[in-house]
Amino acid sequence: MTIHDAAKENLEKLSTNEYPGRGIIIGRTPDEKNYVQIYWIMGRSANSRNRIFEIDGEDLRTRPYDASKLEDPSLIIYYPARHIDGSHIITNGDQTDTIRDFIKKGSSFEEALQTRQFEPDAPNYTPRISGIITLKEGSASYKLSILKSLQLHTLSCQRNFYLYENFQKGFGHCIHTYRENGSPIPSFDGDPYIVPVENSIEANLQVYWNALNEENRISLLVKHIDCETGRAVIVLKNRNI
Repeated sequence: MTIHDAAKENLEKLSTNEYPGRGIIIGRTPDEKNYVQIYWIMGRSANSRNRIFEIDGEDLRTRPYDASKLEDPSLIIYYPARHIDGSHIITNGDQTDTIRDFIKKGSSFEEALQTRQFEPDAPNYTPRISGIITLKEGSASYKLSILKSLQLHTLSCQRNFYLYENFQKGFGHCIHTYRENGSPIPSFDGDPYIVPVENSIEANLQVYWNALNEENRISLLVKHIDCETGRAVIVLKNRNI
């Protein structure tokens, strides 16, 4: 199977997955002009569905759509995307700030995530997924990570890290919190998988919004980072707006 066939098949599988949860994709456009980050959130409960994405300067945050209906902000209100110097961070929780703070003091993505673990939302113990693109002296690399409960055991955190030294034009690697819907919801297993990436930011927004389950999708962001200048652009789609 070619990489094109694998990416197409994986996108089709994503589109039939009722509940992959929150997801991250990092890759590069086919024309090699932009690095790409994609992040989405989904929700089954009223509290999870009461969210939107909002741009805050060069960063992006979640906020309640209807503040009067907010029940518990602890795991749903955070900054999914942060930018510091040549590092573009994207995660599914407040570990975004942990990674940023460690980078500020000269430490690494991996060191930051050694201080964190899966979310304390029994019985699911939702994994923390994180990604980073690092631009340095004309080169770029990216990393993905998942911190998950080993067999849903409250005391056992499995930390997986993936380093990609080269981007493959027209493709990205995808990771998400859950394998599929369930009760409790089973964590993502295996390695990040290859998916297609489009040239335009609007096309990427449309492709991945359409790929998410219509009942459970909440918000989606696509970030393009110019390979030459490092300038970033973010577009959003919110179910509630």
